Amino acid sequence: QVQLVQSGGGSVQAGGSLRLSCAASGYTSGSSPMAWFRQAPGKEREGVAVISSSTGSTVYADSVKGRFTISRDNAKNTVYLQMNSLKPEDTAMYYCAARSGGWPWPPLQPNKWSYWGQGTQVTVSS
Repeated sequence: QVQLVQSGGGSVQAGGSLRLSCAASGYTSGSSPMAWFRQAPGKEREGVAVISSSTGSTVYADSVKGRFTISRDNAKNTVYLQMNSLKPEDTAMYYCAARSGGWPWPPLQPNKWSYWGQGTQVTVSS
């Protein structure tokens, strides 16, 4: 049974920073890619960032490039999302995701991912 348990998030003013964590159990995070997605009210879920299992290669949505950083600690089976220079439009519920197998294509498409965390709210005020 794969479980992804998220922590972090909260409320911050524009320009601030937050870090999200996602701890995996029943799943070896070092063997498959992991990702972060977000969903704002009334909008579809969108991909934020993906990190590969072995090389640490990353992909980011254009909207977060240069501000967000995805990383992983395979020894702790945990993936992180460091969010800097936050903007009000970053306000959303954030979800971590995992999948079996290799790198998906396209990587930021939600239906390519099998396992989801419980979600954590990020609210950025102006």
